[in-house]
Amino acid sequence: MTASPSASNGRLEWLRNLWERDWLKALLLVVAVHFAYEPAWHGGFIWDDNTHITTNPCIVGPLGFKAIWTSSAATYYPLVLTSFWVQHAIWGLNPCLKVPGAWLGAALWGLHPVQTESVAWITELKNTQSCLFYLLAIRFFLKWRAAGTFAGRKGTDWDYALALLCAVLAILSKASTVMLPVVLGLIWWWSDGCWRWQNLFRLAPFFIISAAASGWTIWEQQFHSGAVGLDWSQSRPERLVIAGKVVWFYLGKLLWPHPLIFIYPRWGIDASRPTAYLPVLALGVTFLLLWLNRRSRIAPVFFAFVYFVVSLFPVLGFFKVYFFRYSFVGDHFQYLASLGPLALAAAGITTVLDRFKKGKPFLEPVFCGTLLLVLGLLTWQQCGIYADVETLWRTTLARNPNSILANNNLGVILVRKGQLDEAIALFQKALQDHPDDPETRNNLAVALAKAHGDYANTLVQMGRDDEAMVEFRAALEIFPYFADARHSLAIILLNKGQVDEAIAQFQTIREQYPDDPMASFDLGNAYFQKGQMDEAAAFYQKALKIKPDYAAALNNLGMAFLKKGMVDEAAVQFREALVLQPDFALARANLAKALLKKEHP
Repeated sequence: MTASPSASNGRLEWLRNLWERDWLKALLLVVAVHFAYEPAWHGGFIWDDNTHITTNPCIVGPLGFKAIWTSSAATYYPLVLTSFWVQHAIWGLNPCLKVPGAWLGAALWGLHPVQTESVAWITELKNTQSCLFYLLAIRFFLKWRAAGTFAGRKGTDWDYALALLCAVLAILSKASTVMLPVVLGLIWWWSDGCWRWQNLFRLAPFFIISAAASGWTIWEQQFHSGAVGLDWSQSRPERLVIAGKVVWFYLGKLLWPHPLIFIYPRWGIDASRPTAYLPVLALGVTFLLLWLNRRSRIAPVFFAFVYFVVSLFPVLGFFKVYFFRYSFVGDHFQYLASLGPLALAAAGITTVLDRFKKGKPFLEPVFCGTLLLVLGLLTWQQCGIYADVETLWRTTLARNPNSILANNNLGVILVRKGQLDEAIALFQKALQDHPDDPETRNNLAVALAKAHGDYANTLVQMGRDDEAMVEFRAALEIFPYFADARHSLAIILLNKGQVDEAIAQFQTIREQYPDDPMASFDLGNAYFQKGQMDEAAAFYQKALKIKPDYAAALNNLGMAFLKKGMVDEAAVQFREALVLQPDFALARANLAKALLKKEHP
């Protein structure tokens, strides 16, 4: 028995009505975004996450919450550091404009793979958090506008105040939201259909806040982040060329998100070539054509285009941004700006589908579902490169082999893992393109020195101390701050009876690393071997001043006191060592010796 046509039509109608429910679309979007970013859930900290989170004294101590708002440690987004502080306190370091198809625009924005960098990179919480307050500011501003149809009419002051508050919170989260007042003005023009200069009176507080934040950010980038020097010395024509290329680059990545690279190649800019100005010329022509037709049916294109360029303005190259040392573009820079083109695309898709879906109830869900599925899969795939920091840098190098940052950072990881040959090759590759970069030279020196040091340690194990000393000295010639190599060299010198030279090596370590208790401890041992107990005791005490629970230093200090005949003082040191380390057999034997000596002087 088959279902009647009326029953089938009823089911189709029910499904069509269900699809039109906003709550269902919202739920599906949340689920889709959740799973699209699943590969990055357990990703580790990357690049500058240590500076902002894992080693930031405001987050992990000792400075704490107060310093976030009262010191320079928070740089220019204290509200984001407050979020990090709260999260660390909880779980530690376990890493409205009536636009057609608004739900589709939100889905395109949420699932587009170009957003992966902002979501998977933990430090870029400043992007996602600032966006929340940014959109809330727009929302409350629109509610305030809805109560008064033109400037001069009183709206809901409470909504206006909330819009202003959210604007402040957005800027405290990330200063790139300083373009919000211009965006609000653009929205006002769009909703009224015209611009009135009286509108500036209500926008003035927003502009004042943004101007203050802009000034602070420009200062911070130059004098705190260090965006000063040859890498940021572009002339005005060069900055104009960069700006033109940046806008089209980001639009291109929205249209065709391949390849997406954590660090894109840094463009070489030659402002002397007339063709270099073609992108900025195309930008100007596009704006002029859209402006002339701003009251026509393509007005939404004008709005989206202006919103996109305005939102990108802080990162178009006119200002010094530290990141520009490595690349003039980065996916996270267009996080907010991409809202405009993607909303426009969604409106266009929805409008076209509305014309053709008559009699085809599943056309819209099938088409939109397929599009979002493809974007979601691309995002899921892109999230995989953030699984761990080594994967991130290897993927970056596969797509941008000349990245000095990726070569350096992957090289440092490999040095720590003992893969020195590969690390040295990476540093040498980085120096080919940037021969004067001090960081790369330092990293290469460390790797080469460690290679000599590893070989020297092998020679020590083989009993070839004289050859090992040659290798340790070679390592120190390359990298004088190689404490392990200097320590090993000093130990060999002590064993060979060259105490004075050993003391000189230990003293150098202590000068280079004054806060290292072991440096003072080693000096104490050297003077003990030389028979100078006063000097030995003094350095043991210096080690204990740095590290009061240093049981070995307490024991050796007791031995020095015992050698000087200070039996009671020696016994005190041995007892303290045993309190700290009850199974310290040597300290217990020394205590017994001291007690015996006290009974039988």
